[in-house]
Amino acid sequence: MTNQVEIPELGFIGLLRFAWRQLTSMRTALILLMLMGVAAIPGSLIPQRITNPMAVRDFFANNPGLSSWYDRLSLFDVYGSPWFSAIYILLFISLIGCVLPRSVEHYKAMLAPPPVTPKNLDRLSFHQEISASTASLELAATWFKQKRFRVRIEGDSISAEKGYLRETGNLLFHLSLILILIGVSFGSLFGMRGDAIVNVGERFINVPTTYDTLSFGKLINANSLPPFTVKVDRFVAQYDPKTNAPKDYTAWVTVTDSGKTSKKVLKVNEPLTFGNTRVYLQANGYSPVVTVRDSEKKIVFQGPVPFLPQDGNLRSIGSIKVPDAKPSVGFVASFVPTNARTTSQGAISIFPELLDPKLLFSIWEGDLGLDSGVPQSVYKIDTSKLKQIGLGSVKPGETFNYRGGSITLETVIPWINLNVVDDPGKRYALLGGIVAVLGLLSSLYGRRRRIWIRTTNSGVEVAALAKNSAPGLEAEVNDFVKHLKGEK
Repeated sequence: MTNQVEIPELGFIGLLRFAWRQLTSMRTALILLMLMGVAAIPGSLIPQRITNPMAVRDFFANNPGLSSWYDRLSLFDVYGSPWFSAIYILLFISLIGCVLPRSVEHYKAMLAPPPVTPKNLDRLSFHQEISASTASLELAATWFKQKRFRVRIEGDSISAEKGYLRETGNLLFHLSLILILIGVSFGSLFGMRGDAIVNVGERFINVPTTYDTLSFGKLINANSLPPFTVKVDRFVAQYDPKTNAPKDYTAWVTVTDSGKTSKKVLKVNEPLTFGNTRVYLQANGYSPVVTVRDSEKKIVFQGPVPFLPQDGNLRSIGSIKVPDAKPSVGFVASFVPTNARTTSQGAISIFPELLDPKLLFSIWEGDLGLDSGVPQSVYKIDTSKLKQIGLGSVKPGETFNYRGGSITLETVIPWINLNVVDDPGKRYALLGGIVAVLGLLSSLYGRRRRIWIRTTNSGVEVAALAKNSAPGLEAEVNDFVKHLKGEK
């Protein structure tokens, strides 16, 4: 007859405890960290609504069936999706439940005295016996104090311990991950980020309608924007004449904040500051100033049109949309600041500055789709339903006549892209990053070890032990023994 062991039921409370232990284990934290990295991959491969809504619209137009599934899975808004947030929150809880108890236990261990001297020192590493006439516990205590060991003296033995910095660094590294997660969460909840292209001579007003792209945290809205304006008075870009590489970007601006106006200089690494909001000089390009007239010589469009740079020499593309012309006219154009031609590429720019500017375009006639309610890029024109009526090019001061009107390139002015950022969590993330590096260095170079010494009838016994077989212990024991023997 076999004895049957009856296993008691786990129960609801026991199940919760088991689930909590599994969630707060280091293995689970590492798995969640890996899952978050994998989950972030679609955000870099698939266009996101927050950063590029036009690309999302084009993706829907080109892949209607696939787009519906992507949308159901929140792949167009990966970082705001429920499944990404679930991984993020579980990782946050796992790290807190895993690291904080370990930190408390580590703090208690640092305050506790070293463990007592073992009975059998000869079973430990680097065991040595020394003549009693040349060694004493007083010499050992002096050496341990000089080397900053924690010491425990009990009768005829001394137990010394050193190297808690290794575990401290390990815990600091994991605590810094929590701090980084807090910084990222603060930024996603209370931060904002926007971009605006501003032509030289124009004014940027910090209101939502002025931005080209604008995104808010989940707990703030447009009412949180601080009231300020930035007028771009002048912009100068300097380039190396040999390599065409940029050397310096400088913008002179007039700033109005809280009713006070002042002149300031804006550089790439020297942003403007308005409270917690910073304005960065991020990019630059050119805006051809054009005048379009109809067949009766009436002006139907006039003003600067920002063009989007395509390479380091600022060869740029853009579109000029003239809905007031009868019929509507659109110019699919490219701009080169220093004109040159090649047999393979046609018109190119060989230098980023305005040495020989030229505007090249094709002219299209028909409905531009501006009244359809569908958002479209300011740099492109959908020509699938339009009729091409001409090709041309102009330099500053020149006019090109086409059937139904003319276009004149008046001049060319530079534009700059202002990147406006309010990230309240960046300080926490930065501090977390610094602590993570310091903790990682401490855990890599710290060495946990213990050394014992005991007096016996025949002399003195010395032994040591290193956690994780850390190197360097043998040399340290030999140095200790030399000190006991009075050797240098």
